[in-house]
Amino acid sequence: MDECFGKKYILNGRLEDAHSFDNSLVYEGNSIYEVIRMINNSPVFFMDHMERLLSGVRNRNKIMPADVANLKRNIIRLSEADPQNEVNLKIVFNYNRDSVNYLLYYVKPVYPSEKQYREGVRGILCYAERKNPGLKVINHKLRSSIFHKLILEEAHEALLVNVKGQITEGSRSNIFFIRKNTLVTAPAHMVLSGITRKQILDICHTINIPVELNCVEADRISDYEAVFMTGTSPVVLPFSQIDGTLFNTMVPVMEELRILYMERAKESIKQFHF
Repeated sequence: MDECFGKKYILNGRLEDAHSFDNSLVYEGNSIYEVIRMINNSPVFFMDHMERLLSGVRNRNKIMPADVANLKRNIIRLSEADPQNEVNLKIVFNYNRDSVNYLLYYVKPVYPSEKQYREGVRGILCYAERKNPGLKVINHKLRSSIFHKLILEEAHEALLVNVKGQITEGSRSNIFFIRKNTLVTAPAHMVLSGITRKQILDICHTINIPVELNCVEADRISDYEAVFMTGTSPVVLPFSQIDGTLFNTMVPVMEELRILYMERAKESIKQFHF
């Protein structure tokens, strides 16, 4: 099944028909990537994503197959050729032997329903960790293993637990715990610091919500009243339970953070067009 969603995609600056999309250009070799939410054909927090993409390229001592100005032009080209109201855009830099390619294409989004925002979703603990948590690279083996575990256990997200028994992050998200009106989340050096996470932390600082940067131990999750994930698609999505532990999904701060985040997202779209 092709990962490309939509009618068109960009390959090395060329606009191509989606039927010619080749998954091997993403999953063979090494890939550094970003997934950006698109609203009304415009990317959300574009420069934040570009900074993280460039950081990943530098940290792996790779060359840049396309600069930021080039990527911006190609996002506009793709959105004009294949308009989408709301979708996720994936940018991939692929390094395979002597070949370097870059791709821009839509991926089918899975956005939570209003019911899921109200009632929360189920999470599971998964004893695994990323080798290089700060780098957004495709780890097909880990992703596939977690994907099958989620299907078998009918869960929405897996919370990764390291060898010390600490919850670091979600398989596709960052994780926040709430206790006595204080948010607790893992330190930045232990996770892939998501763009949504960055914005949520800044919002917390702005409106004086206390935040502790500590890892929660997997066997102490019942000490917390609420847990939520952050990410490009879920934004701020509460957990109703993790394994057998139930949580409150109606803590007001979660909905407040989601609303304030979406306000910032809309403002960031305006900045893209300047």
